[in-house]
Amino acid sequence: MNELSAAPSSADTRTRFDVLRRWWRRGIQSGLDHEAVLVRVDADSGFTSRYAFMVLMSAGIAILGLLQSSPAVVIGAMLVSPLMGPIIGLGFALATFDWEKARSSLAAVAIGSLMAIAFSALVVLLSPLKDLTTELLARTRPNLFDLLVATFSALAGAYATVRGRGETIVGVAIATALMPPLATVGFGLATGNGVVFFGALGLFLTNLIAITLSASAMARLYGFGAHLSPDQTRTQTRWLVGVFILLAIPLAISLRQIAWEAWATQNARTAIAREFGPQVRITTLEPDFRGESPAFRAVVVTDSYDAQADARVRQSLEETLGRPVDVSISQLAVSREASQAERERVATGGTAMAMLRSQLAITAGVAPEDVLLDQSARRARIQVSGTLPLLAWRELEQRIDDSHPGWDVQLVPPVQALPDIRFEAGSDELTPQSGAEVDQLGWALARWGVSYATVTGHAASNEPDAPDLARRRAEAVAARLVQSAVEADVRADPPGPAQRAREAELGLAAFRSVSVAPASG
Repeated sequence: MNELSAAPSSADTRTRFDVLRRWWRRGIQSGLDHEAVLVRVDADSGFTSRYAFMVLMSAGIAILGLLQSSPAVVIGAMLVSPLMGPIIGLGFALATFDWEKARSSLAAVAIGSLMAIAFSALVVLLSPLKDLTTELLARTRPNLFDLLVATFSALAGAYATVRGRGETIVGVAIATALMPPLATVGFGLATGNGVVFFGALGLFLTNLIAITLSASAMARLYGFGAHLSPDQTRTQTRWLVGVFILLAIPLAISLRQIAWEAWATQNARTAIAREFGPQVRITTLEPDFRGESPAFRAVVVTDSYDAQADARVRQSLEETLGRPVDVSISQLAVSREASQAERERVATGGTAMAMLRSQLAITAGVAPEDVLLDQSARRARIQVSGTLPLLAWRELEQRIDDSHPGWDVQLVPPVQALPDIRFEAGSDELTPQSGAEVDQLGWALARWGVSYATVTGHAASNEPDAPDLARRRAEAVAARLVQSAVEADVRADPPGPAQRAREAELGLAAFRSVSVAPASG
């Protein structure tokens, strides 16, 4: 009986809630000029000529930044975008049940969004760059974190609006990133890429709904809509909670898939390291989860070539992941004994050689021990590290070689996945540019000590006679590699159902190509 009397009654709970509500009204809402805030919100939520101009400029900046994969330019588009104004206005209109202002704000958002999509699509159609970039792909898979970011940003934006903290809106604009998803929608529209189109549209709608509802909730907390009846308030609350739940369920599923992909990639790295031992160096690991089965492409530097490594890693991953996988490992076999013998053979002494080694190290930006000098053959090999493209490494080698006449300077770039060679639509001929790119691949393979490579030709599904075209492209690249003393195993990978699914995301141009990978001769 005493325990029952000690438990708080419903009347006590209501009393405490009333006390909290009175404190909130006196301490937080008091002194707030609701009319002035609404005037300020209305001024930024309508469709004006300034709003239309800023939408177009923001869309143009965003799509150019996305096409160039430039985060700095994309951030600039976020700052210029005026979309936050009418969306916050829509949230306040819903909080006060002002349907006229809700319609005008929603119209401004809709017209601005359509303008941004159309203008972005026009820029893409006129641009020579139409390939998917990492910045574009980053906006095609909305998840639960995007919903949370939009929610927290909207709460901050609504607070800044109510309290007149305009500078906070800058950070909110960056966080919610409303314009880049719309520009990505325009890219998907211009290229006919449904995966990109609907993925980016889903991200924008997630941000739009979350910002609107969060702004509406914040507005109610600050006393906007105080004239509403209890029934209207309850209806409003049910709608807010229900829509957030409906949004959260699919986004949580998407987040779970992303987390699984990260876990699978880490398991692939672990399986490869376990297979080759502690001396292996995994220079590249590229997962691909777009097909029916996960695929992992890796480049490793190891002591010796193992022809069965792919099969064993595949079996190990299938047991761990519980599903079929595809594994392709390019192995660069570098014998430790041979490397040590080379170092002992080219070990040098004397002041002149020490000075030359120091000069080469400074010029190449490496440590002196990364420079090997063979005085009898007058050859210098420099092992460099970094993320420069192959062309930059080759040009650096040429400059160093030109500055040391009488010496054969060979710069060894970091082992990395080789870029694909692109072809014109329907063509199997190398252009001067693509031919130079093949020469760069041949140079890199030669510097790595690789004399045998696998050359795989691809063709887009809309190209005539695609299987034969894919092989002819591979043969053209293989013939050019011979000039670099690299033999090739020519293969063709004609388009199939899995590729057609990937074309919807990556675009057709990505498959008008030839891929080159080191192989064991």
